[in-house]
Amino acid sequence: MNTDCLSYFCCRNSVVLSGLLLGCLLLATGCRQDMHDQPRYKPLAASTFFADGRSSRPLVPGTVARGELRDDEYFYTGKSNGVLVDKFPSSLTPEILLRGQERYNIFCSPCHDRVGNGQGMIVQRGFRRPPSFHIERLREAPVGYFFDVITNGFGAMYDYGDRIPPQDRWAIIAYIRALQLSQHATLAEVPLEERQQLVGTKE
Repeated sequence: MNTDCLSYFCCRNSVVLSGLLLGCLLLATGCRQDMHDQPRYKPLAASTFFADGRSSRPLVPGTVARGELRDDEYFYTGKSNGVLVDKFPSSLTPEILLRGQERYNIFCSPCHDRVGNGQGMIVQRGFRRPPSFHIERLREAPVGYFFDVITNGFGAMYDYGDRIPPQDRWAIIAYIRALQLSQHATLAEVPLEERQQLVGTKE
């Protein structure tokens, strides 16, 4: 092996060795456990630092999670000054009714069926039958009553407060009102442009 080749070989090995040493130094620096081993409390562990002996601190009075203020009693509870309301919190639109129909068919129809008679598939398989939405008591019930039942449950029906957002609850109630009207509407309540068609169909 000539001198030039030997020099190249030694130089190359020196570079590789230097790289390996530098890598080891970097790894050694990254292996420090200061953050990993810093003093800390485990959840609900006891503490001698705080006077009440608890490491987990209670919420500061008046603390509200982001997006959870819910200061509109009417919208979030269906009540006003503790009394069930009988009007929707906003005007109804076709879009709201369509949304209500979609949500109703998903969450309500398994028990209440698509028309609201209380003969859904769950009932047909042996579960307790809910009352029909078309009985006089529920036709005269304020809309706040339905909101309260959807939110908190009633009888055999469990609550949907954590499954259906308030806006969708109101949409479902609007659709329930539409179902009630559809089963008890008179011909006089049908728009004139539609009335003749219905009369012709009936004949």
